[in-house]
Amino acid sequence: MQLNIEVNGKELQVRRDETILSALLRNGIRVPTLCSIKGLSPNGACRICVVEVEGKAGLVPSCSHPVEEGMKIKTHSPRVVKARRTILELLLSNHPDDCLYCERNENCELQDLAVELNIRERRISGKKGKHRLDLSSPGVVRDPAKCILCGRCIRICDEVQGVSTLEFVNRGSRTVVGTAMNRDLNFSSCISCGQCVMVCPTGALHERSNLDDVLDALNNPHQKVVVQYGPSVSVSLAEEFGIKAGKDINGVINAALRKMGFSYIFDTTFGADVAILESAMGLKKRIETNQFLPMFSSCCPAWIKYAEQFKPEILPLISTCKSPQQIMGSIIKSFFAPAEGINPNGIYSVAIMPCVAKKFEAQREEMTQKAISDVDAVITTRELARLIRLYGIDIHSIEPQQPDSPLGMRSSAGKLFGASGGATEGIFRTLHYYITGKEMQQPKIADLRSNGGIKEVEVKIGNKKLTAILVSGMGNLRALLDSVAAGEIKAHFIEVMACPGGCVNGGGQPFGSSEKDVKARTKSIYEIDEVETIKVAHKNPMVTDMYERFLEAPGSDLSKKYLHTRYTKRDVLM
Repeated sequence: MQLNIEVNGKELQVRRDETILSALLRNGIRVPTLCSIKGLSPNGACRICVVEVEGKAGLVPSCSHPVEEGMKIKTHSPRVVKARRTILELLLSNHPDDCLYCERNENCELQDLAVELNIRERRISGKKGKHRLDLSSPGVVRDPAKCILCGRCIRICDEVQGVSTLEFVNRGSRTVVGTAMNRDLNFSSCISCGQCVMVCPTGALHERSNLDDVLDALNNPHQKVVVQYGPSVSVSLAEEFGIKAGKDINGVINAALRKMGFSYIFDTTFGADVAILESAMGLKKRIETNQFLPMFSSCCPAWIKYAEQFKPEILPLISTCKSPQQIMGSIIKSFFAPAEGINPNGIYSVAIMPCVAKKFEAQREEMTQKAISDVDAVITTRELARLIRLYGIDIHSIEPQQPDSPLGMRSSAGKLFGASGGATEGIFRTLHYYITGKEMQQPKIADLRSNGGIKEVEVKIGNKKLTAILVSGMGNLRALLDSVAAGEIKAHFIEVMACPGGCVNGGGQPFGSSEKDVKARTKSIYEIDEVETIKVAHKNPMVTDMYERFLEAPGSDLSKKYLHTRYTKRDVLM
């Protein structure tokens, strides 16, 4: 049902069931806010979104106040602007004055709002709090001094991800955002998905940078610096340089990395192709023996950490296949290095990923061979953008180049790993070949192209009907895992991506991305699949050659040695 309201002297028609803020935004009228998250119920914590409503004595928080028939609203009256300025000045009164050194400089909502409200001097001085920088986590840095208590990180962790790592600690002016018992992140239940980083409006939460380590390696003449980049990075990086969302700049990335001095450049999608072969073979054996079903995906390290902490009883159901990142790291040092006559100890292996959990994954003890890490450093899509700027590379004018061989060739099936449902689609294409000996007549499986949440899909392979469940975002996962543990789920394969939408919406992707931007990245990945000639992993000639020369066959003892791992129960405080 429609209602009539007046905003800044103009008549608008709005829906009865919406708030003032949602009605204004839907009609192209911007009202600033620091605590609101689209899709979640309002909490009115920041009060920056206040508006003036005729007949109301005080200003009204637009994010939580419903629209009413005949309501007359002023969004930028002198009274409203003065209130917003005062609120923001109070937030800035005890905020650190280190913008030049902050990770979020020029990409900070608090900073942007200060510019918008023309705050150019400090009128209110508050006592600076003494807070300790939390550097315990390999993926996420927590800087409580920059926290404005908006509560976004708490809500995304609890209501969307279902992990509940963060909470408000203490009361009154002593309130801070912290973990259980206010311990360091590394001792908490944090799964390093990075979704808290994505919603933080300041630098209170940010990824732990590995750029200095990478730069040291690039400047070391005694090291061969090898780099790989994830399937979704090439369709996300463009946004950092003002190019439209979803633009695939795969070739530009190769050229930029080569200019920086990386010795070898590989596409992690090659590792995704290998992961498809290993996972498909593992799933085929489980289906034949009807044991350890459903098989869970293993490509998302945040999901793996979640399972280790909250549901260790289902660990035997998770595929033992390493993630594409770790497979590439293992292949680079165990296969590529000897083939090129390079000492593996002389290789510094860098991975560029859309995810901060990959930083955690790379330092796991299980991801080593003879005390040598598969991957030495992980940088995010955002960090890659900083590196490109640091080297003064103009990506708008650079000529695209190809990755290096033999680990640069990929199928479009591996590229699908960047989007939710993509890993399942790639695996099922090869599983069809393993079971029937024939290729799928139509490799595109539209039903597996998930839009988020939990989705169950039935796929016919030969005379078998296989059930796959896609989980995107961790919020509803616990109930599903309880059903699996109780034997109530009869699926064959369950793909879990910790971030809603998959890696295209990972915690290391560009800040300020809209839902539309994420959809554009996903669309680009599917468009790549439409035009590529090699659509199945088992037809990648470079992958086939590697197995013939080194790994023998998917599921072989050598494959298990280099491409598979194990997971164990992980104890946390809460």
